[in-house]
Amino acid sequence: MLAVLVGVSLILLTAYFGESPDSPLHEVQRGIVEVISPIQQGASTVLSPVKDVAGWFSDTLKAKSEADRLRTQNQRLTRLLDYYEQQATLTSQLRAEIRLDDTNSINSYQPVAASVIGRDPTLWYQTFTINVGADNGVALNDPVLGDGALVGKVTTLDSTVSVVTLITDHTFGAAAEVLDGTGDFGLLVPQLGSPNSLLLQELPASAPIVQGDQVVTAGFRDGDLNDLYPPGIPIGTVSSASQSQLLTNHEVQVAPDANLRHLSTVQVLTRPRNSNVRAQVSGP
Repeated sequence: MLAVLVGVSLILLTAYFGESPDSPLHEVQRGIVEVISPIQQGASTVLSPVKDVAGWFSDTLKAKSEADRLRTQNQRLTRLLDYYEQQATLTSQLRAEIRLDDTNSINSYQPVAASVIGRDPTLWYQTFTINVGADNGVALNDPVLGDGALVGKVTTLDSTVSVVTLITDHTFGAAAEVLDGTGDFGLLVPQLGSPNSLLLQELPASAPIVQGDQVVTAGFRDGDLNDLYPPGIPIGTVSSASQSQLLTNHEVQVAPDANLRHLSTVQVLTRPRNSNVRAQVSGP
């Protein structure tokens, strides 16, 4: 039956295109068009309100979804604003009352520009070598920044070159803060089996952390960690977070802000070696 219908269709098409405009087939076509055209116009007129109503419902649902998203975003930004205002007020009061110094502030560090001059192709996410060293004021454990974010620290030092261990190396660990409006702190470590991902652990189960939250250095020691980064250096953004994950493992996934594999220039944060790494209370 299918073969018969295809054959008939081919015959009709061949006859149609092979005949003159006044042929019977052309007359039949014009007749069908004259009959169907008013029906099509009527159906279009009748269905137009239906299409308009359907479009209105679709636009309304989209607008409601967008309004809900913006409302949630506005609430989160409001919490962040309140948090930062509270922190600014507290910092101002503490400075006025006990005159805390700025020895651990990032302002006390001097950035030294450097170029990446060496990589081990089997250790893309562990180390690289830069062209500055002790002669440039660099010291062991100095923070290293790239793409405006923390990428690692100096772990091997020579007079003119240094080796940087990256934040994705298995030995890395740092106290970090999530800018989620409540200032939740945790321990940031590499995620085993995922060379370009980090885990922020030891978080409160009720932390209001969501995907996209910024993660920065906390600026204090955590447990056995020996290295202290100045507070507020961007590290990455939360790439995966859920209440079940927080309740079960007290952790979220973090994606580094810097493209660690393709860095060509970095900055080493150096400071005078006689500076203290802790905020101290000055005398009256």
